[in-house]
Amino acid sequence: MKKERDKDCISERLVGATQSDQFIGLEDMNDIRKLRPTILLHSCCGPCSTAVVERLRGRFDITIFFYNPNITDKEEYEKRRMTQLDFIEKYNNRIDSKDRIAYLEGLYEPELFCSAVKGLEHEPEGGRRCTPCFQLRLEKTAETASMLGFDTFGTTLTVSPYKNFDLIYKLGMQLGMRYGLTFLGEDFKKQGGYQRSIELSKEYHLYRQHFCGCGFSNTTT
Repeated sequence: MKKERDKDCISERLVGATQSDQFIGLEDMNDIRKLRPTILLHSCCGPCSTAVVERLRGRFDITIFFYNPNITDKEEYEKRRMTQLDFIEKYNNRIDSKDRIAYLEGLYEPELFCSAVKGLEHEPEGGRRCTPCFQLRLEKTAETASMLGFDTFGTTLTVSPYKNFDLIYKLGMQLGMRYGLTFLGEDFKKQGGYQRSIELSKEYHLYRQHFCGCGFSNTTT
């Protein structure tokens, strides 16, 4: 209730300033951001994040969370990490300051991924190995979002036609209840989301990988 009262007070002050033709100061700009829910958005890669960020712009204050221990090759991991940072920098330079996105990076822990999928190394892509992989990344996102006070968490994974939306949604909802957060269970591939991510990747000149990430994968993302 206090949060809602604070939002009402902020809204009244901003409306009053606008009606009297006053300039909106830095403090008020920060308060505009407070009117929107915050989301910690797990990103599997820069290209997938493009269309998702575009779709969420204005609805949330977005922080990208790059946590992908499933990328077992260190060189490939660094390439994707730098691509993510490259996109964020270019994107932020194109938009209003109030909509700029932040970046947070989790630890690079491929050993945790290997432990989580032990015994499932020979599963086909899209099979049982994907469940612990999704679980690992989503749980770290939810845990981090809870510790840092975010309202919502989500993932760019659902923009890919190769990822099981129903499974991701189920895992996300379970973790949301566990950590007391809202899970943004949107299927971002709908309404041409995947095609849009390809277009934006070309527009931003981003490296676009050709496999999921782990050493057991041979399928594009």
